[in-house]
Amino acid sequence: MTRENKRIRYSKHHFKDHPCTDTFVCKVCGRTVVPEGAGSGHRDHCPYCLHSKHVDIAPGDRESDCGGAMEPIAVWVRRNGEWAVIHRCRICGALNSNRIAADDDPMKLMSIAMRPLALPPFPLERIEEMTALMGGEGLKWC
Repeated sequence: MTRENKRIRYSKHHFKDHPCTDTFVCKVCGRTVVPEGAGSGHRDHCPYCLHSKHVDIAPGDRESDCGGAMEPIAVWVRRNGEWAVIHRCRICGALNSNRIAADDDPMKLMSIAMRPLALPPFPLERIEEMTALMGGEGLKWC
């Protein structure tokens, strides 16, 4: 679908300003996703696997022609304490952030949040050595 066709198709129903009431089937896990239960009028990812589809350049504009699967790679906490999921497109690598929904799988969210602790970028056996190198109270290595 070209950008001009998208503008015509969505001109009356711009998702930035209007709620999304579409039911869809997740392209990753295959489950049916309904708009009810999201806690807001904007359902932008699957509550079961947390994947999304790359359809926007700016939130709600439906201007992206990529259409790739947006993989949840991290979570972060906004200033107001609200959690958001960071997605990365598997095709073009674009990043975006989406608010979590009320019915998102809490275990999936926690597993994403704990990933850096479960898979640190260094061997845990060397933590004392690294602490000492940074001037901490670690062991002195000769």
